Amino acid sequence: MSRNLNVCIRGTGSFLPEKVLTNKFFESYLDTSDEWIMTRTGIRERRQAAEGETMCDLSTKAAKHAVADAGIPMEDIDLLLVCTATPETNIPAAACWIQAELGLPGVPAMDLNAACSGLVYGLIVGAHMIAGGSYRNVLVIGAEVLTRFTDYQDRATAVLFGDGASAVILGRSEEAEPNMLYCEMGADGRCADYIWMPAGGSKMPASQKTLDERLHFMRMRGRELYKLAVSKLQELIDRALSEANVKVDDLKLIIPHQSNRRIIELTRERLGLPPEKMAVNIDRYGNTSAASVGIALDEARRSGQVQSGDLVLLAAIGAGVTWGTMLIRL
Repeated sequence: MSRNLNVCIRGTGSFLPEKVLTNKFFESYLDTSDEWIMTRTGIRERRQAAEGETMCDLSTKAAKHAVADAGIPMEDIDLLLVCTATPETNIPAAACWIQAELGLPGVPAMDLNAACSGLVYGLIVGAHMIAGGSYRNVLVIGAEVLTRFTDYQDRATAVLFGDGASAVILGRSEEAEPNMLYCEMGADGRCADYIWMPAGGSKMPASQKTLDERLHFMRMRGRELYKLAVSKLQELIDRALSEANVKVDDLKLIIPHQSNRRIIELTRERLGLPPEKMAVNIDRYGNTSAASVGIALDEARRSGQVQSGDLVLLAAIGAGVTWGTMLIRL
């Protein structure tokens, strides 16, 4: 964990595919209903990348929006971090494809896979790169095309995931007081099989057998993951507030990873916060993994829900199991 870094958010951007999958789509062929999905997940619809539309395409558009929002030329970016669990290719890194699309030859570009915690991980890594004096403007992208790794024959997981991308420009703060008050990231690999994709890596390369057994799609131990997420999210928020000596009422907005509406609402109620202080967009986009926190942050900034000087807490838990929190003054 770290405290009091002179790093700020200079700009944000996001991009969602046009195609919408409503719960009616799943009603048409699965033993499920809109009511069942809404009650258990809070999801009404999600976005799906069009045929030929790639993770790189989504990322590039989100990045360009973030650069425009920051008001800097693209060539001022001197480090690119791409947070994703669904890269363009296994080799090379997605960041290299995106770097080429953005016209940033020579700029260091690398992937970071912390699944749903990805963007928060990337922001923490980028912030330390800036605080250490090595870089001035870091572009952090969180993007996923999860629908291509979703088993649409699995009633438990088919309804959960959507596609999207978000981007954040980090820079050195010119304020006298530090903008980044607290950040933490961690993992517990003992829970690595709570959500995972069995095949496609070096342990289980692609074969006819892995294809026939549908091992290239995500699998999830939902009950165990839900229990862990409920307790861990509360723990992370409590620790961030305590370590930064900040009261929950001082926060303008908490932006949690959008995994399950019930988890978000339970956490909000325990904290005693009104609905407007907890960002929720899972009803419109589903679980977009590494993209979700950034999409919600961009929406909050562009709508005026949060403004310069506001305290915002980002929190995410993802496959691995990984987690990350960041308390920042905009």
